[in-house]
Amino acid sequence: MKKKYIIISLLIAVLIAIGVWLFLFNKNNGGYKNGITTSYATAASDSCNCEASWFPHEQTPPPKEGDGSPFDTKSSTNCIFHQWSWQKFLWLTKPLENGNPLFLDSLHIVTPEMAPVSPQLGLKLVLSSINQAGFEGVLVSNPKFVPGKKAGDTVYYSIHMNNILYDKAVLAAAQINGGKVPPTNLETFPVGSFELKVSWITTDAIPKEKIADYFVTKAAVLNSKGKYVSKSVALLGMHVVGVVKNHPEFIWATFEHKDMAPIYDLKNDNVDSATETLLYEKGKTSGLQGITRNSSTGKPVVQSKAFVLYEYGVPKVLTTSDYMKTSQAEPANFDNVDNINKCVASKLKDVFKNYFYNGSIWLNTDGLSPLQQAKTIVKSKISSVLPDSLARGSSNLANITMETYTQSFKKDIHIINAGNLVNCFTCHQSNNFDTIRKGKSPLYLSHVFESYLYTTKPKLLQSNKNVNAKIKSIEETKVLKLKQLEEFIRENK
Repeated sequence: MKKKYIIISLLIAVLIAIGVWLFLFNKNNGGYKNGITTSYATAASDSCNCEASWFPHEQTPPPKEGDGSPFDTKSSTNCIFHQWSWQKFLWLTKPLENGNPLFLDSLHIVTPEMAPVSPQLGLKLVLSSINQAGFEGVLVSNPKFVPGKKAGDTVYYSIHMNNILYDKAVLAAAQINGGKVPPTNLETFPVGSFELKVSWITTDAIPKEKIADYFVTKAAVLNSKGKYVSKSVALLGMHVVGVVKNHPEFIWATFEHKDMAPIYDLKNDNVDSATETLLYEKGKTSGLQGITRNSSTGKPVVQSKAFVLYEYGVPKVLTTSDYMKTSQAEPANFDNVDNINKCVASKLKDVFKNYFYNGSIWLNTDGLSPLQQAKTIVKSKISSVLPDSLARGSSNLANITMETYTQSFKKDIHIINAGNLVNCFTCHQSNNFDTIRKGKSPLYLSHVFESYLYTTKPKLLQSNKNVNAKIKSIEETKVLKLKQLEEFIRENK
């Protein structure tokens, strides 16, 4: 009998030890909040690699995104988001039989208000937009990148979306404008929805011996005289934004051409380049002037000194280069991005080997139902990257060609901290900019949808038949977007 009690006591002790270990494990990995894990268990960084099935590039399949996909789970890993991002980019850029990448042939090209872009000069790719999101900064290349060149060239942008997102946007706008769905709603875009924003520059901005390192195509480019001209343009960067199962907030991924600009040396508190690059004139500078827009002129405070604030959008502490303490475990996330980049680069044979993945951001929705996911988007401060917040991935995600002047809203690099970092969710939130029909919805994460909804309001439908009225409504969206951004910045202080 005594032996039996000893065995039972030992079993109880083992169970208690296991329980304590599980508690400490969960605590060290973020613990639980409202029954939901607040951070991801991270696999070893060297386990996040590309897949053999992605290659060769012309045969890259689309990533699985719905039922049975890696996202069809209650316990996500950091790596599956990076793998989706790279595979999606490879699938979108894979060459078709006519030589064009898939995204140029197979998607809608739209304006920022989701109006179809008509071909010009027989060319489907039409470039007229030069304003970045936010404060509408204009990015101009470093003229010294091309020997003897006197002036830089302007970066252009195009927007592309697939049928799933486009059709849902048209339907949702009709329902909201028709009063069938209120402005505040929990509607979401379906799995498989995605949109792209792509940055381009004419090949005049690139030395002839380097043009072969870029994907180049023909485009109808709107010149300063208001006329379209046929130009060879090089792809600089691409935002890949898509919905997968359990993530109606979209995964926000971004890609860039390598060596366009240096990365800020946080340890030495400066940025330096021994050579001329596309966006940065060689030499040394410090502070944020090169990526700060002058509100009066619309130009950067210091010309031709654009740089990357944080590599892969992962913030580090100035002078020490230690990782900032955020909601995402580091360096595991950083290493996963770095490893998958090296893996893809070692296998790609075409021009896209010269592009790299600069990170992505998403939310921790582990264990939530679709309704809970939608409510989380509209009720949470999704832009926060403080410990125990929901954002995951690159805490200060930005693309050097698209968010050049919004990599930080601070004017002094020394006061940037985890509480005022900037990322996609800083601007892409659930509250719309319509001051009359104010509302919240996961749908408003898409600025293209938000602008489309505003410019198709019932009171504008008749007047929009007039060209001047259409222009006026578009200008109104710009004013309202700017006002909304200023509100977001105040909230971010």
